[in-house]
Amino acid sequence: MHVLLHDSTDLDRLGQLAAAERQAFQRDRYRSVLFAVDGLEGDGVAERLGRSPRFVDEWVGRYRRSGIAALTPKKQPGKPPKLTAEQEAKLKARLDVEPTPADGVCTVRGKDIVRILEREFGVKHTLGSIYGVLARIGYSCLTPRPRHEKADPQLVRQFKEQSPFLSGS
Repeated sequence: MHVLLHDSTDLDRLGQLAAAERQAFQRDRYRSVLFAVDGLEGDGVAERLGRSPRFVDEWVGRYRRSGIAALTPKKQPGKPPKLTAEQEAKLKARLDVEPTPADGVCTVRGKDIVRILEREFGVKHTLGSIYGVLARIGYSCLTPRPRHEKADPQLVRQFKEQSPFLSGS
């Protein structure tokens, strides 16, 4: 395999990058070009790296076309979020206040947020995905046990004192 260096410093730079790289996949990209520059054929490079010949051809070809910069992976775009930034801000504001009577609960849980998003924002989420949304806007799924709005602290204390199961007697 005949590969011409894009720059006279590329050989040293590729060696440094391969030595410093901790991720095997990325390190093998650099090493495939280094072996190709040394004159090894594609199948020999693939055998040394334990990769497929297609892997070697792909990354050596990218180096030939664009140099070392082409050997670093590009960020994958992924699926866009269902909620816009504005909707996330509205959801955060909605969660910062007490639940509304329409919610029918004293503390909003994950399944309640799924229902709120569908009813108020027209966005469908699963229960599993809602926790990612909550983490992204700064919430944790762990909260202390809720206290009901109608709970009387004095009656609770009296119950604890008079209950035969909770008292020491």
